[in-house]
Amino acid sequence: MIEVLKPGLMSTVQDLGRPGQRAIGVPVGGALDTFSLRAANALVGNPDEAAALEFTLTGPCLRFAHDVVIAICGGRFEVEVNELALPMWRPLRLGAGSELRIGRVQRGARGYLAFAGGLDVPAVLGGRGCLPGSGFPALAGRPLQEGDRLRLRGMSLAGRSWPRADIGVRMARWWANPAPVLELDQPAEALLLPGRDTLADTDLLHETAWRVSARSNRMGLRLEGPALELAEPAPGLSEPVVPGTLQLPPEGGPILLLADAQTVGGYPRIGHVARADLPRLAQLAPGETLRFLPASPETAIDRLRQMERHLQKLRLAAQQVMGE
Repeated sequence: MIEVLKPGLMSTVQDLGRPGQRAIGVPVGGALDTFSLRAANALVGNPDEAAALEFTLTGPCLRFAHDVVIAICGGRFEVEVNELALPMWRPLRLGAGSELRIGRVQRGARGYLAFAGGLDVPAVLGGRGCLPGSGFPALAGRPLQEGDRLRLRGMSLAGRSWPRADIGVRMARWWANPAPVLELDQPAEALLLPGRDTLADTDLLHETAWRVSARSNRMGLRLEGPALELAEPAPGLSEPVVPGTLQLPPEGGPILLLADAQTVGGYPRIGHVARADLPRLAQLAPGETLRFLPASPETAIDRLRQMERHLQKLRLAAQQVMGE
């Protein structure tokens, strides 16, 4: 049993979403930074799709009734267990009664807390993740609240093989390196494929360091900079959109759609960000900047393959060290 002492900011249960439900109007949802979620799950011996916690800018404070093996990945956060500072990107075994506090972010925006075995929450339409505002029941439709109690699905083999944490916490001697997939330097760069609608000045899109607006959320990053204009008027018809679509609303500031974005939209589509770059962009906090680099489908596919190879190496290394 895990007790939520403080929920943190926008702390939600997340997995890899509901990719098969777009035909009925349900967004994909799931973790915004899928790389960090999958890495955290790999570090504790879980499959990629195991449910974990996602938190934004400030993390939760939790108390554990039983021993648990965890890993925290994503942006750089303050992490303490029983007032002892601990690292991220490393498996940790916490003893019964331990209190975990994840404080403010130091770099990036979002963190991911995975538990060996994964969180045991009911699946809704094939996914266990929270889709805020959906009307889904319990934690499938709302963030964590103080007093919530979470259960685990059963510790993974890797978790069971660890020595007990008699002193409160036991750290692995090894850790994962998120670079080069999750670089947190500024400005961020993202590969952008051409969209259906053409801009009057494409160079302006690529040369601008776009600033992330405080109005951004899990549906999309709203970007601030010079107003963009289309070369020709768009028909204004609603058409399918997906995470990574770059839309242009009437005011001229682009919106980069993220995991919780709607399934159709009427704004012009001026580009599409490579899927491998979305985890990095999900780590952008309000006020930070990004640039769009023109790219081809082949370049975007190569970057995705690099990310998948990085995750595969991490998973194999974790399995070898933990004896799975």
